[in-house]
Amino acid sequence: MSGGKLSRRGLLMAGGATILAAGGAGALTVGTASAAVPGSKRFDLSKPAYDVFRKVLLDEKHHALQGMAFDTANRHLFIAQIRDGSPGDDLCINRLDESGKVTGKMHIDSAGHGVSIGVEPSGEDTYIWVECDSSGGGDDGRGTALARFKFADGKAPSGVKKFFTGSKTITCATDPVNKRILVRRKESGKFTYRLYDFSSIDVENGTFTDELAKITQPELGDGGVTFQGYTVFGSYLYTLDGDGHADQADINSFITTTDLNTGKVVERALTKAGKSLVYREPEGMAINQTADGEVRLCFGFASRTSVGNIDRYANVFHKNVLV
Repeated sequence: MSGGKLSRRGLLMAGGATILAAGGAGALTVGTASAAVPGSKRFDLSKPAYDVFRKVLLDEKHHALQGMAFDTANRHLFIAQIRDGSPGDDLCINRLDESGKVTGKMHIDSAGHGVSIGVEPSGEDTYIWVECDSSGGGDDGRGTALARFKFADGKAPSGVKKFFTGSKTITCATDPVNKRILVRRKESGKFTYRLYDFSSIDVENGTFTDELAKITQPELGDGGVTFQGYTVFGSYLYTLDGDGHADQADINSFITTTDLNTGKVVERALTKAGKSLVYREPEGMAINQTADGEVRLCFGFASRTSVGNIDRYANVFHKNVLV
């Protein structure tokens, strides 16, 4: 996705991270919000990031990771990527264990770009939530509905349920701790997020009820940014933006925290996690809760072994301090 470079105005240094003051003139706008989500703690973006894993080659080795989501009940991570040889909107959903080993895959034809996905555990099964019915057959194709289906290694989706049909550029993310799903799509020309409890979804009739929050996406930077992913935890939205680069001096990958109840950006920080990676490009976000109960904000970067190498590796990092 295209976007301009970030503005450097209003930047403050704090704890080794670059923090953007919410009141920085010209640097951002506050999105409109209508919500009453119970308040929660948020991740401190000024704290260090730690490795989850590095240099994992996914099933489609020539394409970068895109969206990701954790099944914390069954200890799986699912990562979407465009399929090798695809015109640009056919996806592969990789299943990984917690060490980063690929343990399964599914192919979804004419789905979209896979910027963000969700998962819903049900006993020992995992249901995937992902965009579908792409608007086009190439790199510009984006989902026009959300699909829900059970993950089945090596098989095509079956028993697919579809929601929000007729949408424009729709994706989702899931909060495994609070058991919620956040839907992002264009409404009246603006990207809009709507938050729901999983318990409010009528799967058989394809309906969502009891909306918890609605927020339009704040604009970041004077000229816009390259949007690369998002996730949700409690009453906060987290977004990832930035560009690929071969020079560490060009790092412009930022994480932003937005209050779902007010639409206000409360923190924006430059992250240099994985700064030594070759052609490091930010891709995807997800919330994880470890077996010990620690909640983590996870975010990914694609990399190569050299700038000219066609293989793309998946690298995932996390922050774990809540305030």
